[in-house]
Amino acid sequence: MEKLKREIEAYWAGREEKFEALRLDELSSEKRGRWLDELHRYLPAGRKLDILDIGTGTGFFCFLLAAEGHRMTGIDLTPEMIEGAKRSAARLGLNPAFYVMDAEVPGFEPESFDAIVTRNLTSFLPKLPEAYEKWHGLLRKGGILINFDGDYHYDQSDAPLPADHAHKDLTQAQNIAYARIAGELRAVQQRRPAWDLALLRRAGFSDIRMDRDCYGRIYREIDRFYNPTPIFCITARK
Repeated sequence: MEKLKREIEAYWAGREEKFEALRLDELSSEKRGRWLDELHRYLPAGRKLDILDIGTGTGFFCFLLAAEGHRMTGIDLTPEMIEGAKRSAARLGLNPAFYVMDAEVPGFEPESFDAIVTRNLTSFLPKLPEAYEKWHGLLRKGGILINFDGDYHYDQSDAPLPADHAHKDLTQAQNIAYARIAGELRAVQQRRPAWDLALLRRAGFSDIRMDRDCYGRIYREIDRFYNPTPIFCITARK
């Protein structure tokens, strides 16, 4: 599994520069409000929260929620992504804490967070059952996990994409690397989100809910930010 993790890290390191620019542009687009609307559906209102963004990439969720006063921590396996997140934070005048850290074994004390948020991460975790168990321990009693993801390694879309779409920028080498990674992950993951629901129950979560309609609410048009793979949102409480 460590070899696979290194392959995943290298793949995302190669995409960091364009990914960083895309996420900054997304923060300035109509998607900003749509993502906030989705997060507000589940986050407790009326108080500032300690929130962990796992697989933060270049910090998109951290910036959305730090701007609302929440105490944000973002972690990512890829050092280049964390460096990009720090650059973007300085540019935006925000101060989340960012760390290079393995999502499957986060190095925080138990019950450190009121909420955990993730976006397009869990499909890249070779040991997802263990990750959910670790995340359960990081939440305080009543805390919530909010996980946006898709069945990326199985659900393939042939929808036409704009010329400036991020997927159009992938090199042949990156496409080959992704295909290899997806094949290895299919060997250790089951179809989602049904598998996630079972794993979360086994990890000790309760009040587990799944929403597929978030995809249509966020991605209403096919633009440069469009995700051709339908996403779902799973929430679960400790």
